[in-house]
Amino acid sequence: MTFKIDMPANRYDLLCLEGLARALRLFIGRDTTLPPYRTLPPTHGAPLRMDIKRSVAAIRPHVVCAVLRGVSFTTESYQSFIDLQEKLHNNICRKRTLVSVGTHDLDTIQGPFSYEAVAPSQIQFVPLNQTQSVDGNGMMALLDKDLHLRAYLPIIRDSPVYPVVYDAKRVVCSVPPIINGEHSKISLKTKNVLIEVTATDRTKALIVLDTMTTMFGEYTAEPFRVEQVEVHDEATGKSVLTPDFTPKRVDASLAYLTSAIGVPIDAGKVVAYLARMGVPSELVDGAKAVRAAVPPTRSDIIHACDVMEDVAIGYGFNNIIAASKMPQTVTAGAQQPLNKLCDQLRNELAQAAFTEVLTLSLCSHDENFAFLNHPDDGSAIRLANPKTLEYQVVRTQLYAGLLKTFQSNKKTALPLSIFEISDVAWKSAEHDVGARNRRYLCAMYTNTGAGFEIIHGLLDRLMLLLEIPADKVKGYSIEAAQDGLFFEGRCARVLVRGKPVGLFGVLHPTVLDKFDLQFPVSALQLDVEAL
Repeated sequence: MTFKIDMPANRYDLLCLEGLARALRLFIGRDTTLPPYRTLPPTHGAPLRMDIKRSVAAIRPHVVCAVLRGVSFTTESYQSFIDLQEKLHNNICRKRTLVSVGTHDLDTIQGPFSYEAVAPSQIQFVPLNQTQSVDGNGMMALLDKDLHLRAYLPIIRDSPVYPVVYDAKRVVCSVPPIINGEHSKISLKTKNVLIEVTATDRTKALIVLDTMTTMFGEYTAEPFRVEQVEVHDEATGKSVLTPDFTPKRVDASLAYLTSAIGVPIDAGKVVAYLARMGVPSELVDGAKAVRAAVPPTRSDIIHACDVMEDVAIGYGFNNIIAASKMPQTVTAGAQQPLNKLCDQLRNELAQAAFTEVLTLSLCSHDENFAFLNHPDDGSAIRLANPKTLEYQVVRTQLYAGLLKTFQSNKKTALPLSIFEISDVAWKSAEHDVGARNRRYLCAMYTNTGAGFEIIHGLLDRLMLLLEIPADKVKGYSIEAAQDGLFFEGRCARVLVRGKPVGLFGVLHPTVLDKFDLQFPVSALQLDVEAL
């Protein structure tokens, strides 16, 4: 028998077999209490210490640590331990850009440890699963051939210094977020594991550390007991012990739970529902509210709405449907008229042999204005801090996206005919959000000839479908127009009942040149909402 389990992206405790089995046993009632997650004072004198040097502040400023003592790995649990690290790296760690995990055989290294930034030429170590000692530059050259690790090299490659974790004897434990050292490699024989988590986001680092330690705490000499490490920040002079398993308190009123879930929630059973989800709780405020003691495995619970979600899952979604009552009022759902019209237009355009495309709402400033021979009129919504020059403004027209589509399909056989029906946006002082959207339709045709008659025929077909007659007063008409986007003398404005609703014509050669297109293009753009 095969079971398919839906695991939300924020349930990091379900990413390994240990956490999944633990959660299932609680949910089906096989277990009734959570494992007693506890942090231990150091078992070998003073706590292990990790010193954060000032030098790492500019590259990867945070590190948190923990120790698992007396671990007993099997082949299966060892592989699960490694797999969980990779799953976290691809999930909350965002491909190691935000967080990365290093695990070390503590019996092969000696504290106190230091976390510092060092010039690549000054780093000397044997990378994991290698035999040759290299410096930082040599590491980059060596791992550039590794199909798995080379994807992470750009994270620090261009930095003048690399982050390094050293032990007391200046043995390199790891060069995060790239690779650990061979010297402290863990194996099936490892008994004491040091987990170090480096990050650009301390909150996410603590979540990852809590997940790693709680999931594999069951294999320690004292199950679910994790030894803390003192982390000292040289820049602030402060020291903290990590991890910290103190439960967070989140309250939710029963009235809120009932109203949000939609069925009466029995106060006497709320605690049991949350227990099924691995969240200990108690009734407070005269049994009018529930207080959840959020364990370190459930970093996703931060608000009353998260408690409500767990109560609903514990109650059972199918039970909610069975217990819910029919609404007091009779209503009928229907598509928004604009969306319905757009769907109908898409169908008709497809039947007219035009292929629908969906382009990005963001474009560069030049693509929105200069490339189309349009001046910047200040109407475009600008991104305050764009990551790339390609995404600077919200589009105010659909032309650029379709021209870029032609540009990306230059090797496709001609003719090409495409269309898009999507929103554009402008600044607007009349709207509370400072901007307004508008639904536009844009169609383009390219071939060895301009194909103006095809675009003109498409306009007539659309107006026929919309039952707008060719009449200057009561229907639609066209008139000559001037626009830098179009060839002079080959541009027309579309009027409906005397009001302009769009343009069509043959695009200007300078526009085609900006998008590196060799063949003439005809285009039509209409304001759908005006129709």
